Amino acid sequence: MNSRFPRFPALLAIVALGVLPDAGAVEYTDVNPTASTISFTYNQMGSRVYGTFGKFQGSLQFDTRHPEAAHAKLTIDLESIDAGSEDANTELQKPAWFDTAQYPVATFESARFKAIGNNRYQITGKLTLRGLSREVSVPVLLKEENAIGIFEGELKLERNDFKIGEGEWADTVVSNEINIRFRMVAPQR
Repeated sequence: MNSRFPRFPALLAIVALGVLPDAGAVEYTDVNPTASTISFTYNQMGSRVYGTFGKFQGSLQFDTRHPEAAHAKLTIDLESIDAGSEDANTELQKPAWFDTAQYPVATFESARFKAIGNNRYQITGKLTLRGLSREVSVPVLLKEENAIGIFEGELKLERNDFKIGEGEWADTVVSNEINIRFRMVAPQR
């Protein structure tokens, strides 16, 4: 009698009970800010304008087996803005805009992750900017490449919700809608 057959039922029982690790499960942590990007676009006087934030920190605990238990936090240094010119960068630091003397950072902290299929997730959390907090939901796509997770998403922000561009800038040639795009890169754990 072949000695392989008595082992087969034991192996089958181990697999059925879930003792073997899930080969498809992956955990991601520690956002790599050097490989990650945060950019934004808006309209000004009928033209599309592009900008970036150069300094931010992110933390992530994400397990593809349990996305509902995931947590993410992002802190953006608002003084690191590059809106295309020194004049724009200086203006955006002022009290009418970001007021970086009083509010140097913006933060996002997740409250819920929901899997919506095909490596897509809906992340809901609190965005705090200029001392004002709003709940936002962001659709995110996870691309897995060479033991690295790339989380890409886009958020449409209404600057009036955060009192950005107040006073003389309230009825300005800058659109109220700001599109924020991000690409967060995290290694597998």
